Amino acid sequence: MYYHDKRLQYPVKVDSPDPIYARMLQQAIGGIEGEIRVCMQYFFQAWGNRAPTTKYRDMLLATATEELGHIEMLATAVALNLENAPTKVQEAGAADAIVGAIMGGENPRHIAEGMLHKTLLSTGMAAFPGNSDGLPFDMSHVYASGNIAADMYCNVAAESTGRVLAVRLYNATNDAGMRDMWSFLIARDTMHQQQWLAVIEELGGHAGTLPIPNSFPHEKENQKFNYAFFGTSADGSPPPAGRWTQGPSLDGKGTFSVVQNQPMGEEPVLGPARPDSGAESQQIG
Repeated sequence: MYYHDKRLQYPVKVDSPDPIYARMLQQAIGGIEGEIRVCMQYFFQAWGNRAPTTKYRDMLLATATEELGHIEMLATAVALNLENAPTKVQEAGAADAIVGAIMGGENPRHIAEGMLHKTLLSTGMAAFPGNSDGLPFDMSHVYASGNIAADMYCNVAAESTGRVLAVRLYNATNDAGMRDMWSFLIARDTMHQQQWLAVIEELGGHAGTLPIPNSFPHEKENQKFNYAFFGTSADGSPPPAGRWTQGPSLDGKGTFSVVQNQPMGEEPVLGPARPDSGAESQQIG
């Protein structure tokens, strides 16, 4: 069950409406780095969470609900940036509204759908659940594995890329109201990165969570290759040295090494095609 308060989580003000910036804001709503993605990711991770304690489920639900408020803020920001957007394409020489919108840098979904009608914007000067190119968010980047450690690492990556986008959008505007909104959202991204890492630490850190899933018996792995970095240079030269090529593994269970990648199997030989497979007669032995 969820409850709604009509007031925004944080003030959203636009001093100088900018339809082009409204298009950019759509990436933070429905892009793969956006708020719909993390909101749905945290909800589905929570709804499927199985553990002796409910605290991780409760934390995920709280943060997912917070992200709903972020979507609301950004949708409001899009609408405010479209306050003065024209409902008609009036540029001389624009043979089509969509072409005119693209040439002007605006999102076709925010502009009238064609020169034939020239009346209302397709979204009524509002945001929509899609990215800055007008593509709808399709949930393909929502990760909920049922493994709490795997989900936390996914969440760190999601918040990291989201914060990168937020910083870019902060730098893309001089509007004081928009920068104030982003200063809040960037701060929340900082906290969320930290809280997911805190869960990993509480689970035992890298040594306690890796490799994922840590419930698979370590002795059943091929011990020759579980901490070997494969070098793939055609001339057999070793790869550049790094933390992953030597020294103890991060989980404390092995030692990194370098192995030159070589064929260990044979060339595959398949049987003839089946008579009913639709193959050429020459393929059927």
